[in-house]
Amino acid sequence: MSSPAPWTVGRLLQWTADYLKSHGSESSRLDAEVLLAKALKCQRIQLYTAFEDEPSEEVRAAFRELVRRRAEGTPVAYLVGHREFYSLDFRVTPDVLIPRPETELLVIALLDLAKTRPVGGKLTIADVGTGSGIIAVCAAKNLPNCRVTAIDISPAALDVAKSNAEKHGVANRIEFIHSDLFADIAPVNKFDFILSNPPYVATDELNALAPDVKNFEPHAALLAGPRGTEVIEKLIPQSAERLNPGGYLIMEISPMIHHKALALFTSESRFEPPATIKDLARLPRVIQARKK
Repeated sequence: MSSPAPWTVGRLLQWTADYLKSHGSESSRLDAEVLLAKALKCQRIQLYTAFEDEPSEEVRAAFRELVRRRAEGTPVAYLVGHREFYSLDFRVTPDVLIPRPETELLVIALLDLAKTRPVGGKLTIADVGTGSGIIAVCAAKNLPNCRVTAIDISPAALDVAKSNAEKHGVANRIEFIHSDLFADIAPVNKFDFILSNPPYVATDELNALAPDVKNFEPHAALLAGPRGTEVIEKLIPQSAERLNPGGYLIMEISPMIHHKALALFTSESRFEPPATIKDLARLPRVIQARKK
């Protein structure tokens, strides 16, 4: 009687990819690799030279628990505790949104506009609704002459952002403030750039979100209200008050509220006509507007 096939790295990955696919994962192979690397405490790329290795029972038990939770819908980023954004690795927890590639457009827009400023000049930047701190940290990493104010209504999110700033060596150039938008920011504080990925999902759109987003990511960072524009309606005039002349508000939006957001900028006379940046799917994703 032959012995059962050993649970090698290769076999674990194949079985798990099939299992997660049957439970609705659209990236089942990648999920399996990331979770096994977590259990093995190694880099994912190291798995490719270890297909014939047999992980210990302790590792397999840890892996089974991760797979069970992933099959139940928990996002991989929350299971492993980190996510890459703009080529940097960020800590994430269920207190913050999981970074998404579309938000990199905010960073790119900032860096492009910063190139038009005098070389060596000091820049002041506000990141409103900083979450895990991805925008604030990327700004500080790529613009050594800037000072960043990272704002969030969630103390737990600010703790995550602070840890990411410390991890990437820029905490000394970022001030973290607990505030609902600019409510607790002194009006005398002026900025050259204000960036934000605000809540922009309408309440009745919640059920249409992917289950892992709807069931696990913080609703306070997703939902704006019945219209989807409630937070933006406050952010635009508050930003107009706190931007220096010639400064920019750069804001991520949902394509579903693009026209509503443009109308809000049009009704705010302190901004020049805004420009829209489209994502890789050619959908309107970022609006940038210059203060007169």
